[in-house]
Amino acid sequence: MTHKILVVEDDQPILDLMDLLIRKLGYEPVLIGNGLEALEAIRKDPPSLVLLDIMMMPINGWEFLEKLRTEYGIKDLPVIIFSAAPAVEEHIARINDPHLGVLNKPVSFAELKAGIERYLK
Repeated sequence: MTHKILVVEDDQPILDLMDLLIRKLGYEPVLIGNGLEALEAIRKDPPSLVLLDIMMMPINGWEFLEKLRTEYGIKDLPVIIFSAAPAVEEHIARINDPHLGVLNKPVSFAELKAGIERYLK
């Protein structure tokens, strides 16, 4: 079974790059440009992992994560925050969620691979 990785990112060139890199790693990318559409996609067909940008509209990554964990009750889906936003690691450290990780943009192929493999063994 191929793992599906949902990439939630509003920057099309980054989505295109993630599509190529995730395919190269042997996973199936699902690319979505905003958090609301991503939540609906997860409800219909949950992925194995989510790569999540923070700075998006109409809801940001933190709002997406809150809705996913509380409103949708999906607490064990691995989410990797994928962002260039400052202080993301400090914010994540305050959240007690073993299914939450971080990769800082720009990310190397090796970092992406290691981050994904941490959750998809």
